[in-house]
Amino acid sequence: CYTMSARFTLGFHIIVFLCCTANGAQISCRNEAGEPVDWFIIYKLPKYKIGGTGSGVDYMYLDSSAGSWQRSKFLVNTSQGAIGNTLNQLYMGHAYKSNSSVYALYNDAPPDVKYQKGYGHTKGMLFFDHSQGFWLSHSIPHFPSFPERGYLYPSSGKVYGQTALCMTYEYGQFPLIVQQMVYLYPRLYNCSVPAPFLADLALLAQLCKGSKPPLASTRRRQELVSARGEKFVSFAKSERFVDDIYAGWVAQVLDTDLLVETWQRDHELPSNCSLPKHTMNVRRVRLPGPVLFQSHDDHSKWCVSWAYEDQLTCLGDMNRERTQAWRSGGLVCSRDPVIYKAFRQAVDWYIGCK
Repeated sequence: CYTMSARFTLGFHIIVFLCCTANGAQISCRNEAGEPVDWFIIYKLPKYKIGGTGSGVDYMYLDSSAGSWQRSKFLVNTSQGAIGNTLNQLYMGHAYKSNSSVYALYNDAPPDVKYQKGYGHTKGMLFFDHSQGFWLSHSIPHFPSFPERGYLYPSSGKVYGQTALCMTYEYGQFPLIVQQMVYLYPRLYNCSVPAPFLADLALLAQLCKGSKPPLASTRRRQELVSARGEKFVSFAKSERFVDDIYAGWVAQVLDTDLLVETWQRDHELPSNCSLPKHTMNVRRVRLPGPVLFQSHDDHSKWCVSWAYEDQLTCLGDMNRERTQAWRSGGLVCSRDPVIYKAFRQAVDWYIGCK
């Protein structure tokens, strides 16, 4: 048997172990090895590239420790790799049935659900508890899959290039993110806001039920700080802000010329050189390899400042297309030099202003 001192020591070590285990299991963006990270970005390569074709499921990976684009050894249609590791926190162990966490899956083109008009052109996922969690913003239709089905990547997501940005936030940031969601007005096709969270997240509960809370204005800008102090800015426009989000808002309010890469298939807007700050369309993307592809093979939506000293990068939901002026959607912007360098170097050709 143990002495009182021995029992105290053993109990102390058990408490320390449990605390460490709990901390290690905090909800977070996860890297390629499954370890917690403050943020990561993936760039899924398109199937059709200049000079050949690919698998359509290869991707580049970036986080602060990687420093530059790294070709992943995993494929995006497997549960391995950064996105699989991150989403499996919800999928594995029936975490989606828990009353101690919140999740919300949204996509204007949900998986296995009939398309409905009227929602924002926005795609992503929230998963967090009273401590922290992550916001995943991406450009992939029919993704992510319903939790009870586990990690599934849609076959339709193999053809075009896609991007995904994951950010880890402490709990206090999520009510602010939810306020942005009201302007984005996402198609929430699967979500849970348990009773212990309702006081802080009443707006999210309303969105989950399909209701549309009233708006105080046509658009909203919100500064956010990640779990490790990285600064992001969320731009969310409602359908009542009838303009191109890049040229009509972000470029002007951030006072910088933008190079914008979006899916350019039908009704695209030309480079805008009429406003004080210009918005110029990227036509060709170059990633390490080299991997070259045209904008019409790329479904991602991102922009960078033309001027290197501005160090601005935004990823988000909206194409530079006429009809999207009447859609809600948004961008998340950063001045992180690692993110800026990776995306600025990806601009291979753009339509500039004379």
